[in-house]
Parts: sequence; structure tokens; C-alpha cells
Amino acid sequence: MLAQRYTVGQYSIATIFTWIKTGEIAIPEIQRPFVWTAIKVRDLLDSLLKGYPVGYLISWRNPNIHLKDGSISFGKRILIDGQQRVTALMAAILGYEVVDQDYQTVRIRIAYQPMEERFEVSNPAIAKDKAWIPDIAAVFKPDANLFELVNQYCADNQSITQAQAFESLGMLTGIANNQVGMIELAPDLDIETVTEIFIRVNSMGTPLSQADFAMSKIAVNETYGGNTLRKAIDYFCHMAVAPDFYKIVAKDKSFADTAYFHQMSWLKDENDDLYDPSYSDMLRVAFTSMFRRGKLQDLVALLSGRNFETKQNEEATVEDSFARLGAGITEFMNETNFKQFIMIIRSTGFVDPSMVTSQMAMDFAYILYLTLRDLKMPAGDIQRWVTRWFVMSVLTGRYSGSSESAIDEDIRQIHAHSIEEYATTVVRGELSDAFWDTVLPQQMDTSSINSPAFRVFEAAQVKLNDLGFLSHDFTVKDLIEVKSDIHHFWPRDFLKKSGLSRSQYNQIANFVLAQSEINIAVGNKEPGAYMSQMLEQCHGGPKRYGNIDREDTLRANLAMNCIPEGTEFMTLNDYPAFLKARRRLMAQRIKIYFEKL
Repeated sequence: MLAQRYTVGQYSIATIFTWIKTGEIAIPEIQRPFVWTAIKVRDLLDSLLKGYPVGYLISWRNPNIHLKDGSISFGKRILIDGQQRVTALMAAILGYEVVDQDYQTVRIRIAYQPMEERFEVSNPAIAKDKAWIPDIAAVFKPDANLFELVNQYCADNQSITQAQAFESLGMLTGIANNQVGMIELAPDLDIETVTEIFIRVNSMGTPLSQADFAMSKIAVNETYGGNTLRKAIDYFCHMAVAPDFYKIVAKDKSFADTAYFHQMSWLKDENDDLYDPSYSDMLRVAFTSMFRRGKLQDLVALLSGRNFETKQNEEATVEDSFARLGAGITEFMNETNFKQFIMIIRSTGFVDPSMVTSQMAMDFAYILYLTLRDLKMPAGDIQRWVTRWFVMSVLTGRYSGSSESAIDEDIRQIHAHSIEEYATTVVRGELSDAFWDTVLPQQMDTSSINSPAFRVFEAAQVKLNDLGFLSHDFTVKDLIEVKSDIHHFWPRDFLKKSGLSRSQYNQIANFVLAQSEINIAVGNKEPGAYMSQMLEQCHGGPKRYGNIDREDTLRANLAMNCIPEGTEFMTLNDYPAFLKARRRLMAQRIKIYFEKL
């Protein structure tokens, strides 16, 4: 029989509040936005007043660690589920301020009507109504006197007897004595087990990720600046998406005095959204580049003090891990590093966020950039290896499966060998002749516009400076950046009316980038019709589609857009053969592009 890996207890709300105040329980997300609405806080209090269950809290005790003097420091509990509920109660009952979704500090005031035993979100009308207690936090203050509160309420509401008021207000204050269940998980459980327990106990909640656990470990450690580091990660990710958020961050006076704030201040003027990292991305890049490991569960262990050599939990490991992670976050945020990395990615032809189908591939590309930079590799060599690795990983879906294992293996091999040796071996194996001739064309047999193969094809056209379909002057890059139309070479309406299904007429081998006016002019004509008109246009006929007026220019345009020859003679029966031929041409265009990186 397996040993039970948890304990279950019942504790009063007042006891849990005391533990939080003394630090026995840490709420790791206390600096993150409180996402509950005031109405939801009201409903929680109503459930408690009526004696309804409000769900279990789940805590995970930090492991005990060995201090430098040889003594033992006992780990505190980290609340990993129930943070919003506990924060809601502290806000309403104790009057704590919370940080809302706009990172503004606000008070949530819940009013109570004693005679109706009813809660409501406080508002100006309620505040003027003597029948209401406009803010229940006043009743729960340590120096609050219940007799004085009852006397004052009865004086304001003379139809109410003291006995009635005492009973109702007693029910209100009794909320603090309500019992809440707490599941305490054993400190030696791994992240996967804790996550599984969380999902099984709280199937309606948002599943926790390894990054969530890492962020929790960071946030609760004030000894080594984890609370500040936690803010730095959160604020950077928010500012990357919304530069105006800088004004809100600047109001956080304690954080504005830190080096982290000055390190990220450049974001206030930055509007490039090619890479807007989440805290998971930021943690992964910083951790892997600094620790040469790819699994975030290892970061959680290190932040808990795990020494992988001695198999002990040691304070020195905690201190070193926080210092190194902080250095990694600083390198991630560095303006020169970040902008240079984005320039490298743009140089591959990925010029718009819509083209990025793998955030993990972006993460590892940044890891590789920071790693090679730390190894003092020349800038030109860094660009070559980062671009080749990034495109290869997107094209092959290298990080789409067991991404952490792949990242862990790749970073270890790069450090064990050289990037030249390892990358050359990997690329040769992944992008063989069989890949270009057979595998890639097969991958293009899809109707998904977000297919990595199609997005890499777009990048290839950008990099090779290809012109848009039937365009004389506008490049594919121009068309992508102005969000121009993706045109069906065989018009969708034509194919649809011919009885083809959505998955057939939306094949990516039927997509080309074209100017809107060319798309409109083509309408629902079949290729044989409008391509014949294009040939007439090239020999002095009326201009119907753009400004191409020479046949050699037209042939060159069709070649760079991978259009098979003889399209002016094609009929509907030729559609399957067209798709097959174009997939092969697109694959070869990507091969030419990759070999130029």
C-alpha cells in the first residue's frame, strides 16, 4: 500500500488569516492582478454566511533546507490553489487593498444589511442608507466593539431591537470562525504529481503549469529578492504587450528604484510585437540560458534549495539559484540583446507575428542567441546559427511535442560539443533530400493557413524578395506588412460552386499573396481564363491585373510564386495535379531559401 502523500485539515478562516500574517502560509500570486469581480466576492461571503462549503485550499510545503551554520530551516506552506478565495476574504473582511487587472491598487467594499442578512457590493446609495453597514471590514477591525456597533445601528434604525442586531451581526462576525478544508501536499512530491493532484481536486480550475510553480517559488522568497524578481517578470511581459503600462509601473515606487525597472524602461517606446513573451517564455529562456537545463521542474527544485550532487536541500543552493536566475532575467530584458534578437528573426523573413506558429521555437532561438553571445561568438556567426536553427525547428516542429525534453537535450549537446558540430549534424539529419523531396510536400497537403510549412514559405518569399502574385512592384513583404489578402489561385467561389469541399479549395498550395485589387479583378474566374487575359495584357492587350506588361516578367513572377507552367491551359480536372506540382515547387523554394541562411 502506497503511503499517503498529503494531509487534510479543517481550519478556521481566522486561523488562516493569522498564518498568512505571520508568514506560515505564503500567497505567491499576491502581486499579480486580482481577477475576481466584486460580485463574486459578495457571493463567496454569502455562501459562508449560509454555511455552504467553499472548496478546499491546497498548499504545498517547501522542503526543509540546511542553513550555512548547519541548522535546519523549516519550509513554509505555499498556497497553490485558493489564492483568489483567500485574497477575496482578506480584501473584504480585513480591508486589504488588492491589485486589479490594470495593476491599480483598489479596495473592495462589501456592504451588509443585517435585517435581511444580505450582502451587496457597496455603492454611494448604500453608503447613505442607514439600514446598511457599508463596509464589513469595519466590523472585523481588531479594535471594533460589537456592543458599540449594535448600539449605533439601533440608534440609526430605531425599529430594530438590540437582540435582533446582536444576532445578525453575530452571524456576520462568525464568518471568521467558519471552517475551511486544506489539503497539504508533501514537500517531496514532484511537480507532475502536484499538478495531477491539483487537476483531480479542482477540475474546474485552470491547470497549473511548471512555470506557475516556479513563479510561486520566486514570489514567496523575500530573502533573496524573489518578490521583486517576480514583479520584474510580470511587469516586463505586460509592458511588452502594452508599452503605456510603463506609467503604471512607474507608480510602484519601491520597484521604480530597482535596477530591473531601469533595465526594462526602454519598452515604453517599443511597439514591435513580433515576440511578446509570457512569463513562461521569459522563465524558460532565462533559466535555460543560465543553467544549461531545459526542464522548469529543475528550476523549481533549485529554487527550493535542491543540490543535485548532494541530494540535499541547502540554503546556499537557494541563494545561488536566485542570483543566477536574476542575472538571466536581466540578460533577457537587456535592450541590446532583445532588439538584436528580433532583428535576427526578422532577417529570416518572419516579419509579422501571424507568421510565428511556434513560441517554443522563438524561445529556443533566444536561448541560443544568449548562449552563443555568452560564448563570445562573433555576431555574424551568431546570426547564421540562430537563423538556421530557428527555421529548421519551425519547419520540422522540433519543439511541438515533448518540448522541454527537446530543449534540455539541445542545450546540453550544444555545450558538450560546439554549435557548429551539433547544428550541422542535426540539420543534415532533419533536412535530408528525402525531407525536401517527399516529407515537406506531404506536409503541405493541408488546408491550415497556420501550417508551419506555409508560414516558412511566406518567410522564404520575404527573404528572397519575391514579388506578390501578378504584382509588378509590390513584394510579398509589403503585402504581409499591410495585411493584404491571401488569394486563392483557383478562386474559392469557383471551386465551391464546382462541388469541392472546404478542405479541398482551401489547400495551402492554392494560396498566393496578392494585392487586393488583383484579387478583386480575378473574381471567380478559373485560372485558364484570367491567365490567358494576363498573356494578352503582356502583348499589348488591356490591363486587367496590375502593371505587368511583358511575358518574361510574368513568367518570372509565376516562377517566384511557384506556379506550375501551363496554367493558361488548365481546367478543373487539372486542379489535383496543380496542387501536387505546386507543393513540390514550394518545397524547393523553401530549400533555396534555407541554403541562403
